[in-house]
Amino acid sequence: MTKQPAVHFEKLNKFYGAFHVLKDIELAISSGERIVLCGPSGSGKSTLIRCVNRLEAHQSGRLTVDGIVLDDLPKTVRAVRNRVGMCFQHFNLIPHLTVLDNCTLSPIHTHGVARAEAQAFAVDLLASVRMDGHAGKYPHQLSGGQQQRVAIARSLCLRPEIMLFDEPTSALDPESIAEVLEIMAKLAANGMTMLCVTHEMGFARRIADRIVFMEGGEIVEAVSPDIFFGPTAAERSRRFLSRMARH
Repeated sequence: MTKQPAVHFEKLNKFYGAFHVLKDIELAISSGERIVLCGPSGSGKSTLIRCVNRLEAHQSGRLTVDGIVLDDLPKTVRAVRNRVGMCFQHFNLIPHLTVLDNCTLSPIHTHGVARAEAQAFAVDLLASVRMDGHAGKYPHQLSGGQQQRVAIARSLCLRPEIMLFDEPTSALDPESIAEVLEIMAKLAANGMTMLCVTHEMGFARRIADRIVFMEGGEIVEAVSPDIFFGPTAAERSRRFLSRMARH
């Protein structure tokens, strides 16, 4: 028996008014698979991953996340969000809470985890992203790269099955980019199911099982890095990589 996908888009369509943002998206992502989404600005990449945890609602088609068919019912959305973690371009840490409190807020108050258990788990995760010495600091006392590493730890405190990354390094300096990509690579190596929107093509080539190239709200191709970066890639993918190489 074939195991069901971790995430399955079936003829998914998304509109903003009359603007057709996502067009008949078909994509099945296996448990433990690392997917990198890339493409020109406005191609629908961020919208696509935001549909996975219902930050954006699709208008037609079917989206299944960890066996749950996503709809508008609050209990369905909660069930999916309990399984899906997300890191944004901007860190979205709560400024008046310490690093540790940022990490334990949702486990304690939303999921009913005992405070001592939530704190112990958070400290372990902060150590895994090399932020255990900063648990008592506030977000404004941290660099951008440090804040993003805390944001990753905060997401992992909910023990997600799937992680979404939406341009997690685009607001960072080069040194911080390297730090955050290293943490993401460790997650990938540990078998986390990942969907990542990024323009870091070296990172994509290193960690992705498949690269999904989007343009105009459509998936142009979803192929292995060897194919995507090779001579048999789709023409639109090759044009995109050529433009990226010039910047």
